[in-house]
Amino acid sequence: MTSPAIVVSEEVRAAVERSAPVLALESTIFTHGLPRPRNLEVALDAEMQVRSLGVVPATIGVVDGTPTVGLSVGEIERLSTSDSVVKASLRDLPLAMAKGLSAGTTVAATAFLAHRAGVRVFSTGGLGGVHRGAAETFDESADLPTLAALPLVVVSAGVKSILDIPLTLERLETLSLAVVGYRTTDYPGFYISDSGYDLDFSVDSADEVARVVAARDGLGIASTLLVANPVGTDRELPRALHDDVLHRALEAARTAGVSGHDITPFLLDFFQRETGGHSLDVNVEVYRGNVELGARIAAALSPACAP
Repeated sequence: MTSPAIVVSEEVRAAVERSAPVLALESTIFTHGLPRPRNLEVALDAEMQVRSLGVVPATIGVVDGTPTVGLSVGEIERLSTSDSVVKASLRDLPLAMAKGLSAGTTVAATAFLAHRAGVRVFSTGGLGGVHRGAAETFDESADLPTLAALPLVVVSAGVKSILDIPLTLERLETLSLAVVGYRTTDYPGFYISDSGYDLDFSVDSADEVARVVAARDGLGIASTLLVANPVGTDRELPRALHDDVLHRALEAARTAGVSGHDITPFLLDFFQRETGGHSLDVNVEVYRGNVELGARIAAALSPACAP
């Protein structure tokens, strides 16, 4: 049931009510993840891409303290260009609301709001996960426990390689978050198609994802199904370049004493600078691929699209 504190656009509300396909999209990719003006271009292109596949886009964010599922073009433009927009995870939503702030929503916050609005599928770029050195810092993204409590389908290109991928996979198992590779059993590392770690299962189509979801729901399991969709090998960051930049980025962070919530933006900025913007291009390719697959999964799950 949607809370009166959450605004759901009429288009999204009507689509959910008639069981038409809807795809949730996060806002931090264009509020904090990409430089201007490319951030706005990517956000609007994603909405058009979803519509071209017969699916309703539900871009999610917070506008003047109001969590909104199905941002208008004007609201997307405003969040893309304002310097006062903050980043909000799930714990931050009440604070943003009480203070009347505008915010880009992270995976955790977006997933929560999508579920409250009745949207079942969500596409993002990369998930948060367990950070390197977490044995000492306990630094783990809120994405993981949040998704463990929501019966969604989330499409991503795995987690960014700047994180601790094997520990992230262990936490996903502990939290009973099922992970399937899309046409692969290689777990992707966002910028690269194969992180070097394997998955037990793969799916070959959106229809197969829908069958897995039906089985999960039939059992009453209330955790998210994670679909790992790798970027094409012809579009990934060259492996030698990736490994070299990652090594130097981690060393630079140690030297500068960067830690905690500052580490991820530091490392991502380092990647962008040291690859001459190539990592940014890969980021956009990753997102586009996940948006397309998410839209196809939303259609496969929709009774309104059944033959």
